This record gives sequence, structure tokens and C-alpha cells, in this order.
Amino acid sequence: MAGEDRVLAGGAKYIDFQTDPSRYRHWKLAVEGDTATLTMDVDEDGGLFEGYQLKLNSYDLGVDIELADAVQRLRFEHPQVKVVVIRSAKNRVFCAGANIRMLAGSTHAHKVNFCKFTNETRNGLEDSSENSGQRYITVVNGTAAGGGYELALATDHIILADDGAAAVALPEVPLLAVLPGTGGLTRVVDKRKVRRDHADFFCTIEEGIKGKRAVAWRLVDEIAPNSKLEGKIAERAKAFAAASKRNGNGQGIALAPLDRTIDENGVRYGFVSVDLDRAARMATISIKAPESAAPADIDGMIAQGASFWPLQVARELDDAILHLRINELEIALLVFKSHGDPANVLSHDAFLDANKAHWLVNEVRQFFKRVLKRIDVTSRTLVTLVEPGSCFAGTLAELVFAADRSYMLIGSRQGDNRPPPSLRLSAMNFGPYPMSHGLTRLASRFQADPSDLDRAEATIGTALDAEEAEELGLVTFALDDIDWDDEIRVFLEERASFSPDSLTGMEANLRFVGPETMESKIFARLTAWQNWIFQRPNAVGEEGALRRYGSGQKPKFDMTRV
Repeated sequence: MAGEDRVLAGGAKYIDFQTDPSRYRHWKLAVEGDTATLTMDVDEDGGLFEGYQLKLNSYDLGVDIELADAVQRLRFEHPQVKVVVIRSAKNRVFCAGANIRMLAGSTHAHKVNFCKFTNETRNGLEDSSENSGQRYITVVNGTAAGGGYELALATDHIILADDGAAAVALPEVPLLAVLPGTGGLTRVVDKRKVRRDHADFFCTIEEGIKGKRAVAWRLVDEIAPNSKLEGKIAERAKAFAAASKRNGNGQGIALAPLDRTIDENGVRYGFVSVDLDRAARMATISIKAPESAAPADIDGMIAQGASFWPLQVARELDDAILHLRINELEIALLVFKSHGDPANVLSHDAFLDANKAHWLVNEVRQFFKRVLKRIDVTSRTLVTLVEPGSCFAGTLAELVFAADRSYMLIGSRQGDNRPPPSLRLSAMNFGPYPMSHGLTRLASRFQADPSDLDRAEATIGTALDAEEAEELGLVTFALDDIDWDDEIRVFLEERASFSPDSLTGMEANLRFVGPETMESKIFARLTAWQNWIFQRPNAVGEEGALRRYGSGQKPKFDMTRV
């Protein structure tokens, strides 16, 4: 099952983000021609933890891990699919949202990481529509409440059954004293353009809104009586498929299971490794360059399948970040290193740039973009060390620019026969990998003087040494061999000693320089408020709304407005 408990040799359990359709317990995936159907049929007894049942298609992290996997497979394995219909197998209920008893019984860290992952999954639906031409339609056949409606909001088109009972609702404020945690408020007003006063009313009633008013207020796109619902779905799917820009011809790439070993000391993949130093509260993530140049053509890439280096590295890095987020909560710092031939990294970058019009190359590029975005919003201090033998070039150089601090060694180290470190830029650093606010990491870095971005772009393909990289503003500090060990040690020890709460707030505020978008608002504004509210007694205290939900007792609130 997705997200099932796995056990390390020492007995510790961890949540696994790897799954496949043969192991789904909560979703059914069917593909017919250019249309796929994702049917939500949550197994009540399939929760990640004990103490709750997933009734009424309510969900926990395990349900969303399966959804994320299905969305990813539709992009890579089904090039012919242009429309995805999300619907429910339950009678007169679409989805009741995040399971309340799960939330009430979860640690604060789990609640926040759960909301972050579901945010990323829903952003992934929108990214698929925008960048892969796979349009999403939601069929609401009953109640779509809270996270259930938020799932619908992430799709392109919402069809509501007009049967006097089906309704959409965001009842978190009146029922639970929290907020819609996966972008509901933002998508209602920013995406669907619902009037503020209508949104205020909608978000403060428990029963939701149905029928013609739901359409008039822009909460759904259209309604249909049950007798005409299937015809309406087919009509919309046909129209969306005809308008899709997806040009997926030929075969896709099967996303085979990752070759991965997890133990108390870290995680090992093919090109990525994670070494844990729990005493120092640090995880070192090392990435290995490909051992050869990129394939000569698209056929060569397809022949490599899921082992095509950019795709394999992206999958491994994604899994590693998710593992560290949810299973290694006391790790304070993620330290990125790399090794191998940077020429082979740049060869793959050149392949991705030259073949960007091909649907499968586009998927690889879009996936690497999403992995980097996941790193951007991970609440750990990000550090990149550019050392002898490293291969921070092009795509991998994004890890230097994503870091809160980056250090680069000047020249070589005594007794080290590896080549001195260099930093090399490619076309991939100037557009394909925007952050959630729409700017590339370099454009965000050089807000003060855009000419600095032009200076950096002029060096594409050049091997920059540490002093050149520092002068161009590409790294934080260039250090010589004499200072390297002490400077790095002091920084890492200092960082690990600070309050995790203040660091999370500081880093999140500093990472996203520049404009706001709907996506950046969801991660910044909404999740910050939800993070705070999830710690307030009015929500999670013994007499709070989450604790007393379903008990018949009314919550008791501290009425001080803060």
C-alpha cells in the first residue's frame, strides 16, 4: 500500500512514498483512449495509523501518496491521455476531505508535512494541465467538503450533480477552528475569482452551497441532473481533448520501482545517496554525474527508460527529500554535494534543451522543475558545498542557487588529486526551472541589478573557479584550503544550534524574493497561517474544535483576537 509503514533494522518505522497501481488501496486508474479516469474509493480500514477510519472518502497521507503517483504515471506512461476525470465510487459523496480524527491525533509536524505534500500534489494537477496538456475534470456526485472540494479546485473544470443534495463546502472555520489547508481560500478567490463577500459567506457555513447558486458564485463550472451527468462528462472530456496541446506520440516510459536501500545511516540509490549524522542533525545528499554523455537521439533516451539520468536523478532526489521531511524530523540541515564529470551533466542539459519540444523530454524537464520546487519549500537549512571533483553544472547548479548558503573551495586541497571545483552554467539555469513565484533562482537572486543576470548568462559553458563564481554572485563564499574546514564546521554547528521554528520562518521569508503568484501564496501565506493555527488551543487543545469534533460537546474558545 502507498505510504505503508516500513521497518528499519533497528526497529524504527518510516512512511514510504513509493507505490504503484498494483498496490493502490484507495484509487482506481483506468485509461481508455485519450481519457483516463481516477476513481476515489477510499478503503476505510486502510489508514496509515491506528485510531481512525477513512469514512466517506476522507483521506490521510497514504491516500494522497497514491494520487500523486497516479498523476505522475499519467504524465510519463500514458502519452495519449489528454483528459483525466476525477470522480468518486461512493454513493452520494465525493470526498469528505482530510480525516478529522487523523488530524486530531497527529503530531504537529505530521499535520504540517501532510498539508505541504497535499499542496504539492494539487499544484501538480495544475502543472500537468498547464505544461503537459492533460486537463482535469472533477465530477462532484455528492458532498465535496474541505479537502475534497480543494481537490476539485485544483482541476480545470468542476461538474456538480444537480440532485438537491450534492454540494461543495469549506467548513473548516465553523467546524474545526482551522483553515482549508491545501490552498482552498486562495484558489477560491485567486483562481475561480469568487467575490470576496461571497467567499466570506461560503467559508463560514457548514452545509455548503449547491445547484444554481454554486454556478452563479463561480464555485463550480456547471451542474447536470443525474440523468444527464454521464453525457455531460463525455461531452466535456471530448471538448477538452480536442483543445489539448499534448502531442504525445509513441510509447511512454514505465516508472519502474527505484533501486533503493534504507537503513539507520541513510538512503542509497543509483545516483543519489543520503548520509545521516544525527548527532550533528545533518543529512548529506550526494549526487553522482552520469558516467557517459547523453544519448544521441530520442530513441536512445526511450531505450534507457527510467534510467535516463535526468529522470532517474529527479526521482531519487524527490524520494530522498520526502523521506527526510516526514521520517527524519530532527535533521536540521541538508548539505548538497556532487561528484563526477560535469561535461556529462552538461551533455544531458544540451539534450534536454535541444529536444524540449518532444513530449517526453518536456515531462522530464517539468519533473525536475517540480523536484527543485519541493526542495525550495522544505523546512530545513539548505547548504551546498562545491568541492574538488564536484559536478555542479547546469541543472545540478540549481542546487547551489536554491541553497540558503553555498561555499566553494578555492583551488585544490593538499593531498587531493581530484580536479579543482568549478561551476558551469547552461541554458537550463535561465528559464526551464522557475520557482513557485515564477522567477528562476538566478533572476530572484539578482533582483537588485538585472545586469548581474546578464553577466552570469554570458558565462554559459565556461568553467568558473571559486573566485570567479563569488565575484559573479553565484556562491556565498569562496574559501581557501586553510579556512575551509573551520569555516564550514562553525557554520554547521551554529546553524544546528538555532531554534528550528525561527529558522523555518526566516528561511521561508528569504527564499522567495520577488513577486507573488497563486502558488507562492498557497505555500507562504496560507501554510504559514495554518501552521500557526494548528498549534493554537482553540483548534488542538483538549477543549478545542479538532479534539471535540464528533463528540457532541461544543469546543471552548479563548476569545482573545490576536
